[in-house]
Amino acid sequence: MNPIQLDFQKTALVIIDLQKGITRIPGAQTVIDKVAPIVSLFREQGGFITFVNVDFLDGRDRLAPITDLPAASGAPSLPADWAEFVPELGVTKGDHIVTKRNWGAFFGTDLDVQLRRRGIDTIVLCGISTNIGVETTAREAFQHGYNQIFITDGMISTAQEEHDATCKFIFPRIGRSRTSEQFLAEVAENAAK
Repeated sequence: MNPIQLDFQKTALVIIDLQKGITRIPGAQTVIDKVAPIVSLFREQGGFITFVNVDFLDGRDRLAPITDLPAASGAPSLPADWAEFVPELGVTKGDHIVTKRNWGAFFGTDLDVQLRRRGIDTIVLCGISTNIGVETTAREAFQHGYNQIFITDGMISTAQEEHDATCKFIFPRIGRSRTSEQFLAEVAENAAK
């Protein structure tokens, strides 16, 4: 494993879909609890934080291809607080907010522009769901040339098999994977050197 040595001026924390409408799934609170200390670390170090949510203007902007499985968010109307970020993560006015209309956080948003203008070359990625929003964003980031660190217990899928497959077969090919505890310990250890 390549050790984690972060330059917080060149690293962004990108948090996918930790919003009220999505964190209603079982296990989401554990993800929030694992991500919160990493948010605190980035705040302490002056790192760039991007909170990503998914929302729609009128529903007509949702992707609607013909598929074998029904869309997870197939309901015609969403709760009023659907896109609001969970309060435990303490989103501030200084954080970058990305609202996406599809699975990935890069396509159709200003995420790449905001990262590049700040000289960011590394992304710490977490959120929901591992094999959809997080994996799609990770693949996009890989194609944009970013280094990536995946916080594997800071993400979840609706099925454990989906989470495990992404963590086992995709993430090792495009970045480095750590649990939140491993990540925080490595960052602290290397900061002390």
